[in-house]
Amino acid sequence: MSFKATSLFERIDWLLVFFYSALVLIGVLCIFSVEHRSTDASFFMMKSNYMKQLIFFGISLFVALIIILMDSKLFTSIPFLGYVVGFVLLLLALTPLGKGVRGSHSFLNLGFFTFQPGELMKLFTALSIAKFLSLQNTNFALLKHRLICASLAIVPALIIILQNETGLALVYFSFFLAMYREGLPNIVLVIGFSILGLTIATLLIPKNILFIILSALAILILYSERKQLRRNREFLLLVAGIWFVGVLFSQVLVPVAFKHVLKGYQVQRIYTMIGQEVPEEYTREGIDSKKQNASEYNVGQSKIAIASGGFTGKGFLNGTQTQYNWVPEQRTDFIFCTIGEQFGFVGSSILILLFTFMLLRIVMIAERQRSQFTRIYAYCVAGIMFFHLAINVGMTVGLAPVIGIPLPLISYGGTSLLIFTSLIFILIRLDADRQMVLR
Repeated sequence: MSFKATSLFERIDWLLVFFYSALVLIGVLCIFSVEHRSTDASFFMMKSNYMKQLIFFGISLFVALIIILMDSKLFTSIPFLGYVVGFVLLLLALTPLGKGVRGSHSFLNLGFFTFQPGELMKLFTALSIAKFLSLQNTNFALLKHRLICASLAIVPALIIILQNETGLALVYFSFFLAMYREGLPNIVLVIGFSILGLTIATLLIPKNILFIILSALAILILYSERKQLRRNREFLLLVAGIWFVGVLFSQVLVPVAFKHVLKGYQVQRIYTMIGQEVPEEYTREGIDSKKQNASEYNVGQSKIAIASGGFTGKGFLNGTQTQYNWVPEQRTDFIFCTIGEQFGFVGSSILILLFTFMLLRIVMIAERQRSQFTRIYAYCVAGIMFFHLAINVGMTVGLAPVIGIPLPLISYGGTSLLIFTSLIFILIRLDADRQMVLR
């Protein structure tokens, strides 16, 4: 076993580069399969979306090359400055410089170029969290430092919510996966999943019945732990406190949030996700039964397209549901159904396996780092990729709300492709900068 210095290009993780390139090319082919018609004169139709995506791919590769040739120390020195710049851009999107798209106000129009600051902010947030947690005077065991780190992710998410881009805002909670790897207590995840579960239960179960269920659970716990109750009276206070918080949350906080805090379209999306009509008590301005029916129609058509693909699919360019535009947003949010229809269960599984191998490779890269900064950044990238994948696929098959999250590297969109390219190749550059390589 020995150590040997190697050149930069020898130290590049080419397997991760392969996964990246394969997924982007699959995306271009999917967009092409949706737009192609037998009457087309040639493949090289410059006004087509697939050609635009191919051009975006070329630009992304140029950006990737620049990143690889940069000094990796740059990425450890600019995170907080980049975070401030990104935050200012987020605020500018709320001004007249911002551009409204499909009800949101999350794009910034610079005249010659339009982009989404929230996408760029994901990159700066990942770098900033990695920088903060790797500082010598940061002690993540302290509540103060945990709150600072959490605020780095939550503050931009709140601004993005104000832009009516809820889906993009939710992506920022993926950074908690990196925080968990760095020592965030298990109780935080337990509380988070408990809140989610209790919220869903509140929406599905009548208030009185849910109150009885919570009370019965508390009594059952006290009865089953009656021996501990005799020895430790504080256990009674703990169970009573949890019961009280659960009742307060389900009987008061959730109804108030749905009536007065959440906007109408947000309430509508949540109820669409769980397959329920919006109750009369939550009906107000912004809730449109036609829009809810449209959302259900979109998901329904996506399911039909995927189901019609069967085990092996209808074949490339033979997707009738997607080629004849039965599925809305099939180049962007619902592009996964294009793969499901044309290549069936086999093709969909291969795509998910490619993503899975890519995520595992990123985790492996993270765990082999000597640099805490690079390890944390790698987990941030993995969290973002995983969240996008899980929500987008879940949205396409009706297991997640339709919140406009693209499939990484596959969905059409220049800004999205450039940001994911930057996220991945900054990681590749940081990984390549290890001082010695085990040979």
